[in-house]
Amino acid sequence: MSAISAPTTSAAGFSARQWLDRVTGRVTMYRLVVICLLALLVEALILGATGQLFYTAPAILASAVVAVGVTWLTGIGFALLFRTRAHPESSIITGLLILFLFQPSLETADLWTLALAALIASASKYLLAIRRRHIFNPAALAALVMTLLQLNFVTWWVATGWMLPLTALTAFLVLYRTRRITVALVYIVVAAAIVISYGVSNGVEFGTAVSTAFLSYPIVFFAGFMLSEPLTLPPRRWQQLALAAIVAVIASVPFNFPPFYNTPQLALVVGNLLAFAVGQRRGIRLDFLGRRALTPTSWEFEFRPQRPLAFSAGQFMEITLAHKGADQRGYRRVFSIASAPSETDVVRFGLRVADRSSSFKTHMLALEPGEIVTATSIGGDFLLPKDPSRPLLMVAGGIGITPYISHLGEVEATGTKRDIVVVYSSSRPDEIAYAERLGMGGHRVLLVSPSVPDELPSNWTYLGAGPLTGEMLLRAVPDAVSRDAYVSGAPQLVTSLKSALRRAGVKRVKSDYFSGY
Repeated sequence: MSAISAPTTSAAGFSARQWLDRVTGRVTMYRLVVICLLALLVEALILGATGQLFYTAPAILASAVVAVGVTWLTGIGFALLFRTRAHPESSIITGLLILFLFQPSLETADLWTLALAALIASASKYLLAIRRRHIFNPAALAALVMTLLQLNFVTWWVATGWMLPLTALTAFLVLYRTRRITVALVYIVVAAAIVISYGVSNGVEFGTAVSTAFLSYPIVFFAGFMLSEPLTLPPRRWQQLALAAIVAVIASVPFNFPPFYNTPQLALVVGNLLAFAVGQRRGIRLDFLGRRALTPTSWEFEFRPQRPLAFSAGQFMEITLAHKGADQRGYRRVFSIASAPSETDVVRFGLRVADRSSSFKTHMLALEPGEIVTATSIGGDFLLPKDPSRPLLMVAGGIGITPYISHLGEVEATGTKRDIVVVYSSSRPDEIAYAERLGMGGHRVLLVSPSVPDELPSNWTYLGAGPLTGEMLLRAVPDAVSRDAYVSGAPQLVTSLKSALRRAGVKRVKSDYFSGY
């Protein structure tokens, strides 16, 4: 089947992905996790009340109040002590994770030790943190400390057959939003294979070993809510996949070297250390130089790094901007880098600022030259192939053009010859960001916009009013199958076009969009 005549995607599959993008995109990453964990709590209370769980509903509720209450209050206290803003949703997540790890109880002594675990988890975010970014998963660290001190039992009681369906559903929503499904699958497959193999080798029937792996071990919950935490993962996808396998081995292969033995909490803490070792460990401080309007709704911000930065074209940087009156989205954002790595003296970011923007972007617009902004990490895999002979297709929607500006700038700076076609979808002619940069270099630029701009550079071709669809894209670039394709922009555009390219036979498709957290 030719690329032009290939169907883009089935209506059902496209609608399902559109629906998932809409549903998971309506709230922040933190809020989605809170909602999912609260759903598990409600189910646990119902199951406890009906006798389907070993623990009673009053014990679960009392433990929830203690765990969440302590993380909430200590989060506020530590924020005041360290002169930063508290993050209530993060505290709620930590408290709920603590709840599902430790055995619920109504005993006063047990509740006190649960409160201590919650305190340790909350403190680790501030005491064991670099550049306001905690090193360890707080709940896993607290569980490990409590286990080593033998102060409370870590049971991972969430791993029960009754709770598995909702656990799997909520974990999937979190993983879909963060695009960590593959990472989680690596962990689940490796961990389950080890547990099942160990059971079979010890005389357990295969079916029983499989049910034991998923009904008695917290494999799904761990993959969805613990391993997937963005702040404690390494920056590159291959590193994340390798880490998932390593953590699965440590968590599942039986060993006992007192006081250490194979537990999920030990495995994750070790994984967090490995992720920290390969991540950006040195503080990044950026002097704000100025900003310029790209379009009526988007701006470019320019900074001078106080130390040279090492990054690759197409990667992102996580910016931290502490400010008063921060809304629920917090003070941390990830932006694609628009400048080329060869521009060692500056770093630029392009971003869209809506009329009703977040407090972060509002504060960003109010920056004055000379102010200092900090960054916590650099990462991402939206990189061009090393072989310059491979032809490329770059598809962008709106401000999703930003990483390509870094790519094209580096191609020009290094004098590399590449066959590049850029397909750019814009909501209005005046919303075409980086038009002057795209007009340079001689690469083909195919524009989708409601109307033709007053002036089109010689290397541009107007495709039509749009919206940009898979059929339009494949008609405009009939040799797309032979190209390495890249898609960047809003989630729905990325999902639909990536699917269309794959169905048309394009073997190498990379996508880039920030889902938030």
